[in-house]
Amino acid sequence: MRNTILAYYVYILLCADGSYYTGRSTDLERRVSEHNLGLGGDYTKRRRPVRLVWSSGFATEEEAYIAERQIKGWTRAKKEALIRGDFDLLHELAKSREKKEREKPRSSPERRKDAD
Repeated sequence: MRNTILAYYVYILLCADGSYYTGRSTDLERRVSEHNLGLGGDYTKRRRPVRLVWSSGFATEEEAYIAERQIKGWTRAKKEALIRGDFDLLHELAKSREKKEREKPRSSPERRKDAD
């Protein structure tokens, strides 16, 4: 069995105002500390202190980047399901969103009016 080194991390922080921040790093402890020192981005700088509530390791930077972008696009409910490890709810929320997307009315292209 081959051991995979997880060198990249995606994380979710709970900010002082109750919002979530999703990011990625190669050094999770250092990065969370930087956020709390105000050395992170502007978002967390104004919402300190922050607390790490979820993280996952990835073997490649690309995998971490893809996961970070995906999670950033999620609703608060999906992020909270992930944080709790409630994968059944996470799956249901994903299906619910897919259903809503399918049910959206499609706009038809404007009909061309020919000049007389």
